[in-house]
Amino acid sequence: MKSKTLFISVLPLAAVAMLYMRPKASLRPGAPVLPVTAAVTPDPNNAGLTLPTGFGALVAADNTGGARHLAVTPTGDVYVKLSRVKNGGGIVYLHDSNGDGKMDEVKTFGNYGGTGMYIKNGYLYASSNTEVFRYKLDDKNQVIATDNPEKIVTGLINRRQHESKSVVLDNNGNIYVNVGAYSNSCQEKDREKGSMGRKGCPILDSAGGIWQFKADKPNQTYGDGVHYATGLRNVVGLDWNQQDNQLFVMQHGRDGLHDLFPEYYSVQQSAILPAECLYAIKKGDNAGWPYMYYDQEQGKKILAPEYGGNGKTEGGQNAINPAAAYPGHMAPNGLLFYTGSQFPEKYKNGAFIAFHGSWNRAPEPQAGFFVVFQPFKDGKPFGKWEVFADGFSGGAQQTASGRAEHRPCGLAQGPDGSLYVSDDSKGTIYRIVYNKK
Repeated sequence: MKSKTLFISVLPLAAVAMLYMRPKASLRPGAPVLPVTAAVTPDPNNAGLTLPTGFGALVAADNTGGARHLAVTPTGDVYVKLSRVKNGGGIVYLHDSNGDGKMDEVKTFGNYGGTGMYIKNGYLYASSNTEVFRYKLDDKNQVIATDNPEKIVTGLINRRQHESKSVVLDNNGNIYVNVGAYSNSCQEKDREKGSMGRKGCPILDSAGGIWQFKADKPNQTYGDGVHYATGLRNVVGLDWNQQDNQLFVMQHGRDGLHDLFPEYYSVQQSAILPAECLYAIKKGDNAGWPYMYYDQEQGKKILAPEYGGNGKTEGGQNAINPAAAYPGHMAPNGLLFYTGSQFPEKYKNGAFIAFHGSWNRAPEPQAGFFVVFQPFKDGKPFGKWEVFADGFSGGAQQTASGRAEHRPCGLAQGPDGSLYVSDDSKGTIYRIVYNKK
């Protein structure tokens, strides 16, 4: 079978059933081929997660490393991108040889850390913090030459702040790469109290936006790409919406409103502002960073204090509005449009968002560390978001203190419609399933 996209499976139910009745491939030449069952059994404690009625979860793999984004093949194997190299590799291949949902075969390759991971049209795409690579897959959706990737993009900026390069592909042979801004708010002196913003923000020339490249052209640099969208402080979670045939991204909002400008913002305001925003992106869009931010409490675009704002003055008239907005500082690191048929109909074409969790709400309690579901209708957010999977942190005390045991990061959809969630704290890979009984 040809590879489908990382997060999206459009197989009809009959085809999915046939897929899971077929023998499972193994990386080991001559190894016994074992059948894979169509359903897996959740762990007795649902892997420690709290889920809606009818859902269950299991730990598919553990201790993989700093598991960032991940990709699931049409045959159910999982590729995980690690933030740092572990056991000689920055990419982990996971295989379930007996169909119980537990990954019992682990291999590593790729001598670089990073975040991005995506499968499309017979290739596995992976990113470091400065480059994007691709690996050819065979007819079993396994990497053919682990030591010889094709370098697609090179020379992307890395200033050790918002350096991760998340990637996604469209249906026309293009790859989209986030280049995060190496700054909080483009101040003259970054994160210094009272420092004003740099005029014209030169950071935006090479960062703070999304770049589009060809998915099959080697050694592209900035000059070969298209500056697709700007004014995005940092995007870690992004996905291609098949209904709209459009890019959607989750922006990390800026920090330190009270710390930098206490005359305008209280501690409580700074803990929840500004919003973490979901944007529907088209070529040429500007989301407004660093000149404005979105205040979800007021429902307005507000002029940033670094550029003359006071928490009330509106700004960013030429900036696009968010498609949806969420409480601040929860760090949205994963975005997935669910297209499977395993989950109930309400989830079809809606968005799952993995919130990595906050570190900068003190002295207020920290927040996040969960996966939420945002309903969509006709390709647009519709209705209020809801917490879908909670319990990653280990409890209310761990959440409030920010000392979470696990932090959700990446999201992927399996060929049977399961939802996979990566944890970049302890390297756990969760699999969430729906029990139709």
